Amino acid sequence: MQNEAVVKKPHVVIIGAGFGGIRTARALAKQDVKITLIDKYNYHLFQPLLYQVATAGLSVDDIAYPVRAIFREQKNVDFRLAEVSDVDFDNKVVSMNTGNIAYDYLIVAVGGMTNYFGMKSMETNGFGMKTLDESVTIRNHILRMFELAAHEKDADKRRALLTFVIVGGGPTGVESAGALSELIYHVMIREYHHLNFKEVRIMLVEASDKLLATMPEELREVTVETLIRKHVEVRMCVQVTDYDGEKMSLKGGEVIPTNTVVWAAGVKASALMDTLDVEQASMRRAIVNDFLQLPNRPEVFVIGDAAHYVQGERPLPMIAPVAIQQADITAKNIRNLIRGKELKKFVYKDVGNMATIGRNAAVVHMGAFKTHGFIAWSIWSLVHILRLIDFRNRAVVFVKWMWDYLVYERVVRIITRQ
Repeated sequence: MQNEAVVKKPHVVIIGAGFGGIRTARALAKQDVKITLIDKYNYHLFQPLLYQVATAGLSVDDIAYPVRAIFREQKNVDFRLAEVSDVDFDNKVVSMNTGNIAYDYLIVAVGGMTNYFGMKSMETNGFGMKTLDESVTIRNHILRMFELAAHEKDADKRRALLTFVIVGGGPTGVESAGALSELIYHVMIREYHHLNFKEVRIMLVEASDKLLATMPEELREVTVETLIRKHVEVRMCVQVTDYDGEKMSLKGGEVIPTNTVVWAAGVKASALMDTLDVEQASMRRAIVNDFLQLPNRPEVFVIGDAAHYVQGERPLPMIAPVAIQQADITAKNIRNLIRGKELKKFVYKDVGNMATIGRNAAVVHMGAFKTHGFIAWSIWSLVHILRLIDFRNRAVVFVKWMWDYLVYERVVRIITRQ
């Protein structure tokens, strides 16, 4: 009996279980390939809703889902809980804290991290909001500030405890400010009977002259007006220069006593990109070609926040829709490489911008379509629920949002040991 030659399946290694990594692995489900997905966390995180964890609107398991559960039925995917330290491109080997793994095709989808723009004092004393742990830490801190303020006799110390500053006027900053306002003025105010809520101060600080800079001017104006109605002090053209944990200094000399500064002003590619032998552009991002490959490395693709891809004379923004679309074209191009077919160039199709500012308040811009208020809030809610990875998460988030909408109740107000 003649032995048949064993044909080795191409090995596709994906670093990162974010939007890009998960989407690519799913897109290769029906291909005759072996997939290894590596991440230092065992869950996929829906980052756009991190601020709701930070403001006690959702629980951690509402926006995170185990990676292994996602691929329960996809037999060609193997998950490795590990942290990648380096990649040997010449020998096609990924180095991890748990060992090494060889690849035929590599997808780097490591996502981004908070960019403090070299401000060490803010990095040390402020709060970033890019990970699940950071969001839980913010939630614990905010709740603890109210507990301390409730029994603080010194008026100056009490006002500092009750001053909350969010730096950054993008979607994360705007959404965080709106959600924090609703937590304080619709929930906390009913429970801290002896606090004077006129001492509470919520500030949104933006260095430029625009909130939600990519939005049309009329929607930016609506955003500012809505935040002001929600007791948020909007400060534009204001630059933070220092923060020591108790006082925030602004360019020009103003000093604001506060124990809480949330930094939502920037993002850069994961620190892993600095260790790899790749040409980088701004924000640590690796420069890729029209097919999202590293130059002279046709078997290596970089997607999402880690990729510097210029379209229309500007690099694409570091947002989930970009990563998702890049994942789809990367999966197609890997199939084409295996089959010896021509690769397809990546072209991003703009899906628009949206941000919520709280109950019945949001702004949406999609092409020529612009709206705000309840309709925009409904669209924003539907889009985000549908983007959640699992039906259970969608159902739970929907129920919590409806409960909060009807009775203004935030049930996730537990100070944990984390």
